[in-house]
Amino acid sequence: MLISSIRTSIFSGCRRAGHAFQNSNSPQLRQWLVRRGQSTITAEAGVPSTPAAVSLPNAASNRIVGRWLLGCSGLVVGAVVLGGVTRLTESGLSMVDWHLVREMKPPQSEAEWQAEFSKYQQFPEFKIMNHDMTLPEFKFIFYMEWGHRMWGRLVGLAYILPTVYFWRKGYFTRSMKGKVLGLCGFVFFQGLLGWYMVKSGLEDKPESHDIPRVSQYRLSAHLGSALLLYCASLWTGLTQLMPAHKLAETKRLMQLRRFAKGTGGLVFLTALSGAFVAGLDAGLVYNSFPKMGERWIPDDLLAFSPTLKNFFENPTTVQFDHRILAISSLTAITGLYLFSRRMVLPRRAKIAISLLAAMAYGQVALGISTLLLYVPTPLAATHQSGSVALLSLAIWVLAELRKMPK
Repeated sequence: MLISSIRTSIFSGCRRAGHAFQNSNSPQLRQWLVRRGQSTITAEAGVPSTPAAVSLPNAASNRIVGRWLLGCSGLVVGAVVLGGVTRLTESGLSMVDWHLVREMKPPQSEAEWQAEFSKYQQFPEFKIMNHDMTLPEFKFIFYMEWGHRMWGRLVGLAYILPTVYFWRKGYFTRSMKGKVLGLCGFVFFQGLLGWYMVKSGLEDKPESHDIPRVSQYRLSAHLGSALLLYCASLWTGLTQLMPAHKLAETKRLMQLRRFAKGTGGLVFLTALSGAFVAGLDAGLVYNSFPKMGERWIPDDLLAFSPTLKNFFENPTTVQFDHRILAISSLTAITGLYLFSRRMVLPRRAKIAISLLAAMAYGQVALGISTLLLYVPTPLAATHQSGSVALLSLAIWVLAELRKMPK
């Protein structure tokens, strides 16, 4: 009986306390108890109180990806310039085989150098042009080609390794994943195309009386693919870093945008025609300007048959075409600049167009100087670098004038 009465007293006391709490008008007491209960639940569950995770990709990750792509495009420029110097110093045929990993280590001992030199002596360039070459001279051209190939491998790593890292971190949108996969695939294709080009200069051609050189078609394909890789990387990087301007879609703006696209295409085509000039040593014929010799149109302009062959294999025609394209590019850029001056454009866009115009005149001056001085290597390499700089500014102009994404 005693235990039963104690239990009844405790239960009735708890019920009265519960009713008193429900009827209480003290919000402070209720809030304290609620907080106490929440902290107790959190401590028991063992879950720390943390802020919400940042969603990716975002503006910060886009800036990182943009800077990475700009860095990659800079490495591609280095490969283009180094390839041009390799071509100008006639070093591209010094390495007569291709291995992805094994050739990364150049010859070390005298015996290894002699073995490499002996392999080179079996091919047409040594037999016809360099039959009196010494080993120290061979080492120079070997290191030029070796440096170009190693730079190409560096470019490949710069694209592929960050792609894997950024992909795992979630920095890419769905569309960006397709773009970076395309860029990485293009790098691999570029490497294969480079060796395909070199092979054309190692082949014996008994029917030909010309000096050994790589095919101008393959050289143009190799340079053209490098320029496409560069343009795609630069464009993607700029669009990631620079938000599009909110421009009113007027008729004049659409005309300016079309004008800029056509001008950019013309600049690209002019740079590509330079590969045919280099492949045929066409800069060493008609070293005069503005006339070619004593004539505006040389007699041997269409000397080859069929006629179409002249545009790709006749050095005179190839140089003539390059002159016409260069003057056309300069005229188009000048027109673009004058057309843009009558429009209200963002300050950054005006700066880009002004720099494009200034670079165009500088590049033409470089080209004329290179021609008149019989293609000295430093000046010719600067002229080739100038073509990439001009193309870069054209891409910048297009990025500034692009439409706002929907």
